[in-house]
Amino acid sequence: MCEIIFIVEKDIEGGFCAHALNHSIITEGEDLAELKLNIKDAIRCHFDNDEEVPKIIRLHMVTEEVFSYA
Repeated sequence: MCEIIFIVEKDIEGGFCAHALNHSIITEGEDLAELKLNIKDAIRCHFDNDEEVPKIIRLHMVTEEVFSYA
């Protein structure tokens, strides 16, 4: 595998939450720097050997904005 994609959203309680597409990997962090470290750690724990670990980690940042028509 050469790439893994994470969906990243702001957490209601603060910080960020990330979950991988096509893998059971979920992690969080207080800021983006901590989130990236936690993602790397979660990937190491998820895959059995270094040959399976994706070389590229793609973060898809999801934002939501609400505004009124008036």
